[in-house]
Amino acid sequence: MTPFRSPLPCAVAVALTASCVVPARAAEIINIGIGTQDTTTNTVTTGVVIKELKLLEKYLPTDGKYKDVAYKIDWQNFTSGPPVTNGMMADKLQFGGMGDFPLVVNGYTFQSNPQSKSQLIGVAAYNLFGSGNGVVVHKDSPYYELSDLKGKVLSVPFGSAAHGMILKAMQDKGWPNDYFKLVSQSPEVGSTNLQEKKIEAHADFVPFAELLPFRGFARKIFDGVETNAPTWHGVVVRTDFAEKYPEVVVGYLKAVIAANDWVRKDPRTAAESIAKWTGIDKEVVYIFLGPGGIMTMDPTIKPELVADAAEDAGVLQKLGRMKEFDVKAWVNDSYIRQAYKELGLDYEAQLKSHDNYEVAGDDAFCKVKIAEPRKAGEIWIEGEGIKPYSSPACTLGALAELTAQGKTANMTYLFDTARGIKLFATEAFYAVSTKDGKTEILPFLLKADAEAAAARGGGKVMPFSDALKVATSARG
Repeated sequence: MTPFRSPLPCAVAVALTASCVVPARAAEIINIGIGTQDTTTNTVTTGVVIKELKLLEKYLPTDGKYKDVAYKIDWQNFTSGPPVTNGMMADKLQFGGMGDFPLVVNGYTFQSNPQSKSQLIGVAAYNLFGSGNGVVVHKDSPYYELSDLKGKVLSVPFGSAAHGMILKAMQDKGWPNDYFKLVSQSPEVGSTNLQEKKIEAHADFVPFAELLPFRGFARKIFDGVETNAPTWHGVVVRTDFAEKYPEVVVGYLKAVIAANDWVRKDPRTAAESIAKWTGIDKEVVYIFLGPGGIMTMDPTIKPELVADAAEDAGVLQKLGRMKEFDVKAWVNDSYIRQAYKELGLDYEAQLKSHDNYEVAGDDAFCKVKIAEPRKAGEIWIEGEGIKPYSSPACTLGALAELTAQGKTANMTYLFDTARGIKLFATEAFYAVSTKDGKTEILPFLLKADAEAAAARGGGKVMPFSDALKVATSARG
């Protein structure tokens, strides 16, 4: 009797149905459990993009000792990092993606596991300044600074990167542990409670400090840049799995590299696709992963991020939540180095680089080429795509013209003058001044930075609506 065989390769069948029929000749089934955070935008190229484009199937080894192997891939989506660690500890997940603080806790937690440890094998995306995490209040709130929340209810997903940001900010400012009424709430619960005004503030990780203002009911009052510490997400793997199947780990990291390339090749289409897969608005996805985005997609394990992990461990040790943890021993870059080698890429060159891909092209409004990408702007025009402009003034002038023509702007993007971080133009603070008959419009992420710039230039701070009027009248 002829044995039944699956009409699809096992790995493909799993991707489609979450189960598979094992070929009769399969000598071994390799279970690959991957814990993802699909709604955490800077992790998508280590999770949902790979899943939806079936990139892992493309790069898994199929020769040598893997010739007769069947792969069973199990994608599991979570809203924060701690549940991923639980799944890895239970050996239901072999890979896990999460933020910097949860990654450190993952490594420390595995120290007590007799079966396996965990190792950091790659980075999803990072922002060296710390932007991505943030604190938001309701748009009608009277609070504008973190210190205004003293004694107030501030919710945050405990154990998350945003929780780490809050703990570090409190330590940096010398505030006691009871400065806020901290409560643990998931992004979904915290967002709902903020919208319904049941809490005074909510702290969260990517993309929520941008997503909630974008959706119209929140305002950011604190950004992770104010902690002067990087924010980043990465991938850990169980060492017992990695040592048994190192080629599988390398294959997974090749898929991460391919996912990054896919986003950069067509960022608008990528943002639209990721929005469909995750429910995060395309305009929000784009601010993180588009040209000059808040997050730099780069899987290399940079020294600055390793140093930040050690800093995170120090914060947790001061709070008595962690004992000694050797961060450097936890990092294993051998797999990502091998992935780069097999793809013909230069790991050392990428390790030293902090470059992102940038806004480029011709400014059709001011009739110039874009010479300084981090002083540029973009407008996502409904039905027409995303168009670049050379300066804040040209961007806002173009926006006014497009609006007068009856066109709809899904979103306008600018860059923070002080740090080069991408902003929603509608949420920025503007330092506006006039010198020798020339109007200067400078956007800022933080109100304090805008106030300092306005004071230096003899100007004043304006919200978006007023800056738009100035740009329009200046052109006239």
